[in-house]
Amino acid sequence: MRFAFVGCDRNIGVLESLQAAGWTLLKVFSQLATEVSGSNQQLSALAALQGIPLQLSRIQPADLQSLAEAACEVLIVASYNYKIPDWRTYLPYALNFHPSPLPVGRGPYPLIQAILRGHSAWAVSCHRIDASYDTGAVLDAEKFALDEYDTHETLHLKIQIASQVLAKRIAAGFRQLWREAHIQDEGEYWPMFSAEEQTLDCSGSVALIRRQLRAFGRLGCYTRFQGQKIQVQQASAWPGDHNLPAGSLVHNAGNTLVLACADGYLALQDWCYLPD
Repeated sequence: MRFAFVGCDRNIGVLESLQAAGWTLLKVFSQLATEVSGSNQQLSALAALQGIPLQLSRIQPADLQSLAEAACEVLIVASYNYKIPDWRTYLPYALNFHPSPLPVGRGPYPLIQAILRGHSAWAVSCHRIDASYDTGAVLDAEKFALDEYDTHETLHLKIQIASQVLAKRIAAGFRQLWREAHIQDEGEYWPMFSAEEQTLDCSGSVALIRRQLRAFGRLGCYTRFQGQKIQVQQASAWPGDHNLPAGSLVHNAGNTLVLACADGYLALQDWCYLPD
């Protein structure tokens, strides 16, 4: 199959799996790197090494027309912040690798909610791209377990591994999987995580704070101390009995602050003040 790929470094395993199966790469699309969208340095290097054109600007219908003129058969999307234009006029197939067990977890970034909501299993789904986000018929999915130790980073790694496994199956049985793709049920759309979800509230429980820290990982969280907003890059929480007001300073050691929370303590180990 002749294909174009849309993604970033954390999805490069999908591209490599398709190429290993004999698929021919024609073009790579990516976007400017952010904390959420991820880097594209490896993807850029791969494209340069193979002499494949790389485009960072938003995909337009004219780009799909160019793919059609190059006899591209399928557009593979693994990560993208923008809506793909209607591809049906230009290409026979278009697929998205979505990091959730569709129809649960439609939306731009379901990883955070997977941990916040305490899911014990997760998946990567491969679906047809249609007019609405993440609603197209599902070709296949690769499932895996989650537990109380998973973090934003371990979930990303599990998704990368599952995506590679799934890509190999898609490549091996593509046309049959496309024909037999099953229509999704009504499902759930999860919007982008909110500032409130990313904010540690010392009046809350240790269990909730720990879950937030795991869910956001290196993206970090926020909290307030003595009326000022704080960005938190590393923190720990543990249960303990006390009669202190929530948010009060219990201990400080160098740059580490230990605050009282509802049923224990929150240690801010890497943090900085932010302007309100």
